Amino acid sequence: MVSSETQTQLQQSEDKIKDLHRWTVHVEVRLKTRASARFDTVRNHVHTFIESFGRLFLPSTLDGWEEVPELASSVEMITVCESPCPESSLSMDEMNIQIHVYKPSDGDAFEEFSNSSGNLNDADDTMAASLCELPNRSHEGLWDSLIYADDIKMKLLDYIHATIVFSDANVDFNLVSWNRVVLLHGPPGTGKTSLCRALAQKLAIRLSHRYSNARLLEINSHSLFSKWFSESGKLVQRLFTSITELVEEEDGFVVVLIDEVESLTAARAGAMAGTEPSDGLRVVNALLTQLDKLKQRKNVLIMATSNLVKAIDSAFVDRADILQYIDLPSREAIYEILRSCLCEIMKKGIVASVSVPTLKQVQMYEIVKSTGRSDISEGQDKPRNVGLRLLALASACRAQGMSGRALRRLPVLALARNIGIGNINIGGPTSSKENQGASVEVWLDGMEKAVKDHAKESEKLI
Repeated sequence: MVSSETQTQLQQSEDKIKDLHRWTVHVEVRLKTRASARFDTVRNHVHTFIESFGRLFLPSTLDGWEEVPELASSVEMITVCESPCPESSLSMDEMNIQIHVYKPSDGDAFEEFSNSSGNLNDADDTMAASLCELPNRSHEGLWDSLIYADDIKMKLLDYIHATIVFSDANVDFNLVSWNRVVLLHGPPGTGKTSLCRALAQKLAIRLSHRYSNARLLEINSHSLFSKWFSESGKLVQRLFTSITELVEEEDGFVVVLIDEVESLTAARAGAMAGTEPSDGLRVVNALLTQLDKLKQRKNVLIMATSNLVKAIDSAFVDRADILQYIDLPSREAIYEILRSCLCEIMKKGIVASVSVPTLKQVQMYEIVKSTGRSDISEGQDKPRNVGLRLLALASACRAQGMSGRALRRLPVLALARNIGIGNINIGGPTSSKENQGASVEVWLDGMEKAVKDHAKESEKLI
């Protein structure tokens, strides 16, 4: 006969085993600007609402919460975010749901740091850094808009989680060390700076239960050099003194972004070679010293970007816990980028709405086409043609080595040069749902011409 105490212990053991086999799924709840409800109260109502679902799609935007009065008055959006799970959906028994409630700030940069030395005769007052509060409405949607072939975004999030686990466990820094520094490098236009901002936004949301506020401080590397001899090193020290003061607020999380960090380290290399003033050496030495001091703090992350990784001093590279190369987008990533562009302008009525296949769907269409089969139903014919043309367009863009920045402006060029503004009537006096927007075939023609034009102009640069 098994005692009730033994049964309880067995049940607890079974629950622990089930938890180990569950996938962590993050749900982000964005509140309205004027919402006054407590975050804990909203979190509980959202949890109850989600339990009414049998399964959740990953990722997805939830509907139906508008019918819940406690949520309708405060919530703006509920999003089921990315998960390491390879499946497209999960049942409730397969998930450990973590709900993150946040209210984005509407303000832009609210504080700036000048590189002025304080001398009345010093006219060198370029802004050395700007500080903004997170989460920020200007960064909303940035994370989802960044598409990479590899799972780079999850890799970075997992790194932050690992540092938190080690910090919470008070791991001895003399035995296991990390510097809280991430270096992203690669060609221009691949979204390195945007990824840093998006990661800062994501961390502000994910860590809202640990920190009451979060801030992003962006350092302008070029402005760290003063025209006054020996002032640049002092400027770095003053700037990081301000950063240290921010970090001393233990209930706040700080992300420091050093854009184009090679501007600093290249100066150090030149100083050691005797081709640059020794002030450049002081700047980088001061930067490395300050980074070493900040690594003891639990609530700070240093992110740096570079287009010229070979120009970065080895001492800085050695301090980076993650050295991540951000490549030009692959054909598959380009398809997803172009598909997101097309879906957005369809949503806004610039192009007539049609169903655009997902990457997996269009890859299946491509396989079927290569085998010569034609077992596509009549209702799928147009989406298939749109998807295959978009995939061919992605191949052409990849062949040219186009960056994400260049890809995102293609729809504008297609409209401006090939479709013609006069052929689009959005909200005009004679507009109607039937005649709004260009056909998707006309848009694809314009995109193909824009890519060809890009190739011709690029040849002239060689």
